[in-house]
Amino acid sequence: MKKHVWTVIPAFLFLAVLMIPMSGITVIYNPIVGFIELGVTMIVITVIFIAVLRFRNYIREVAKSAMEDCFDPSKKSLEMIKTPVAICGTHGEVIAYNALFRRSFLDEYEGVNAPITTFIPGVDLEQAVKRGVFDSEFAGRRFTTFVRPTEQGMMFEFIDDTYYKNIVDQYYDTKTSVALIVFDNIEDFSPDADQEAAAAHLAAENILYGWATEYDILMRRLGENRYIAILEEEILNRQMEDKFSLLDAIRSIRYHGRPATLSIGIGHGCVSMTESASKARKALDMSLGRGGDQVAILTDNEYVFFGGVAKGVEKTSKVKVRAISQQIAEAIEMSDRVLVTGHRFSDLDCIGAATGIYSLVTKKYDKTCHIVTDIDRSMARDMIKQLSTARDDMFIYPDSGILLTGARTLLIIVDTQSPDFIESERLYKNCGNVIVIDHHRKMVNSIDNASVFLHEPSASSASELVTEVIEYLADDVINQMEAEALLAGIMLDTKNFVINTGVRTFEAAAFLRKKGADTVAVRNVFANSLDNYREKSLLVSSAQIINHCAVTVADDSSRSSRLVCAQAADDLLMIQDTYASFVISRIDMRTINISARSFGKMNVQLVMEALGGGGHQTMAATQLKGVSLEEAKEQLIEVLEDWEFK
Repeated sequence: MKKHVWTVIPAFLFLAVLMIPMSGITVIYNPIVGFIELGVTMIVITVIFIAVLRFRNYIREVAKSAMEDCFDPSKKSLEMIKTPVAICGTHGEVIAYNALFRRSFLDEYEGVNAPITTFIPGVDLEQAVKRGVFDSEFAGRRFTTFVRPTEQGMMFEFIDDTYYKNIVDQYYDTKTSVALIVFDNIEDFSPDADQEAAAAHLAAENILYGWATEYDILMRRLGENRYIAILEEEILNRQMEDKFSLLDAIRSIRYHGRPATLSIGIGHGCVSMTESASKARKALDMSLGRGGDQVAILTDNEYVFFGGVAKGVEKTSKVKVRAISQQIAEAIEMSDRVLVTGHRFSDLDCIGAATGIYSLVTKKYDKTCHIVTDIDRSMARDMIKQLSTARDDMFIYPDSGILLTGARTLLIIVDTQSPDFIESERLYKNCGNVIVIDHHRKMVNSIDNASVFLHEPSASSASELVTEVIEYLADDVINQMEAEALLAGIMLDTKNFVINTGVRTFEAAAFLRKKGADTVAVRNVFANSLDNYREKSLLVSSAQIINHCAVTVADDSSRSSRLVCAQAADDLLMIQDTYASFVISRIDMRTINISARSFGKMNVQLVMEALGGGGHQTMAATQLKGVSLEEAKEQLIEVLEDWEFK
C-alpha cells in the first residue's frame, strides 16, 4: 500500500503549488479566507516535503541493505546469491565463493587461491574487467559472466545459460541457404558425344552427388546441367573453411585435355527461401560472368568468391550475340543521337570497338554519333589520328559529349562495365539509355541500369563482340581503315592471337580480313619509338621474380606511359617459369597504376581485385591512391606471397 502513496505525491505537490496563486486572489476579495487558504497550502507543502524526504531515506536504506547483503564477502551473504559467485583478489586469485560455484566449477573440492582464469579459459582477464560482461565456457557449460571491480579485488557472477545459447546456435546453424549449380562446359561432356565423354560426365555427376550426400545437402536436378541445393549454415561455413574443394574435385575430371568446371551461386543470410533463391540467381550470374569455375556467395549485397582458377569456358554458339544484336538495333532506332565511350586511358581495343559501333550507327541507321574519349590521355592516339582524317567530328572530348546528352541520347559503353572506370561519369548519368558491350569478367560494382548488356567473358576482346554484332546487323558498313581498327583491338587483347583466342576470334578476324584489313598495317600500329623501346627494356631488365611472378617498378621520375608499362608486362611473360607479370608505375602525384598479365596459369583478375581493381583472367589492372611506388609494391608482394597455384 505504501508504494501507491509515493506515486501520488507529484500530483499533490502540483495541486499545492497551484493553490498559492489561488490563495493570493482570494486575499484580495476576502483577506480572512485568503489567509486561511494560504496557511493550509503551506501546511500541505510542508507535509509533502517531509514525505519526499522519508521516501528518499526509504530508498537509501533499501539499496544499502541490498548492497550489504550482496557484496559482503562473508560466506553467509554469498550464499544468498542464487547464482555461482566467486570473489577474487587483485591478482585474480579466488578468495571466496558460494556453494553453487563449488558445485559448478570445483566438483565439491576446495578452490581457494586458484586463479580465476582456470574457470574462464581463453578470456583475457584485464579486458574482461574493462568490459564488465563476457561469455565463457567451462566443462561443457556456457555462461554469461559479470565482473564487478571492488576496492581490493573483483567479484565474478556466472549465469548458466547453456540451454539458451545452444538453442541460439542451433537456430543459426540450421538456417538454410539456396545454392544454384551449373556445369560450365556441359557441351564438351555431353553423354551423346561419345563413350569417353559420357564416362567423364557420369564421373563429374557422381562427385557432385557424393558431395551432397557427404554433407547432408538436399540437391535436385533442374535440367541437363543445372541443379538446386539446400544447405544449412553450419555446412556452408565448413565449405567456406574448406574453400569449396568440390571445385578442385570436379576440375580433376578431364575430357580431351579440358577440365570439367562448376559455377555455384548461393544466397546467404536471407529471411526466407524465396529471397535466398533470388540472391542465388544473382550470385550465379555473377559467377558465370566472371568466367565460371567458382562459387559466388551473396550476403547483404556483398559478394564472397571462391575458386576461379580455370580458364574461361569458350562459348562457340552465337545465339546470345544474335539476340542481343537485335536489341541494340532497336535501341539505336529509338534514339535521337548516339554517343560511344569506353574506359579512361582508352586503348586499341576500346577505340576499335567504338569505331565499329560508330560505323554501324552512322551508315546503317543514319544517326548522329560521336566517340567520346580524352584524346590526350588515350593510348591509341595514332589510331585516333588516322580515323579522324575521314571525319573530323568522329572523336570528341568528354566535356563536349556532356553537352549532347539528354533523355533520348543513347550511350554505348564498350570495353568496360564499371562506372568507376568509364571516361566520364557525368556522361553516363546524363544519358537516357545505356548499352554495355564488354568482355571482362563480371565485377561486383558493374553498371546495373543498362537496357542491353552484351557480356561474354569468353570473348577475346570488345572488338570481337562488336565485329559479331556488325556481322548480324550490317556486314557492309565498315571500310578498310575501320576493319583495321577492330583487328588491332583483337590483336592487342590476344597478344597477336596467342591468348584468349577461340574459334569465334578467328572467325571475327577472317571477317575483318575479308573487309580489307591489312595485317601489316595493323602490326605497324604496335611499333614503338626508340625512347619507348629503351624504357620498356629498362623495366624488363629490372624485374624480380616472386612466387613465379615477375614484378618491376618504373622509375618515379620518368612517368612511364601506360602503353610502355603494358608492353613491358607482356614481354615479362616470356621469362621462363613465369606465370604472371606486374608493372608498377605512377600516373600522377596521387595515383599508382599496376598492370597485370598472365597466360592463364594465374588469374590476375583475382590478384587485382584484392587490391581494389579488376579486369580479365589474363589481363587486369588496379589503381592505388595516396601510396608510394614502394608501398604499392609491398601490397602487391603481400598478395603474391600468399597465392597458391592449383
